[in-house]
Amino acid sequence: MERFFKERRIAFQSIDIKEKPLSRGEFDSVVSSLTRSEGSSAKAIEKMADDKSKGYASFAYLDDSEKEEKLFENQLLLRLPVCRNGRTNSTVGLSQKTWK
Repeated sequence: MERFFKERRIAFQSIDIKEKPLSRGEFDSVVSSLTRSEGSSAKAIEKMADDKSKGYASFAYLDDSEKEEKLFENQLLLRLPVCRNGRTNSTVGLSQKTWK
């Protein structure tokens, strides 16, 4: 991801989620942005979760109403990278077509 932005001379800020997790406001902003593109909050939360992460099995069987809080509490389950462009546009995972 960093290479993609550097090659196109796009300014970016890289933050390690292990060292500095998303704040509640940032997390809600990403969920809100993805909800607009996915159509529902449940689909946005599912898109944000990395189904290849170690703890995904415990996340997958939760009720939809519990998934958002679980994902916020355990941000190691997030699909990375989480890219934000202002407050209204966000992507999770590698989304090079969207970034262009």
